[in-house]
Amino acid sequence: MIAKVKATQEEVAERIAEAAKRANREADARRAKEKPHPLPPERGGLKGLEPTRYGDWEKKGLISDF
Repeated sequence: MIAKVKATQEEVAERIAEAAKRANREADARRAKEKPHPLPPERGGLKGLEPTRYGDWEKKGLISDF
């Protein structure tokens, strides 16, 4: 006959915490291997702050809000 052993809530919580730590270490290792692709510099773009972020677009002295 097989005896069933019930785990306490503390044991279950500890096993879940250990699994979470292991998953985080694996994810960090994967991220460390991946190298982000650097974006090339923009050619002929507008100078100054990003217009779509600040709500104004200015080109040759004309301003439009959107």
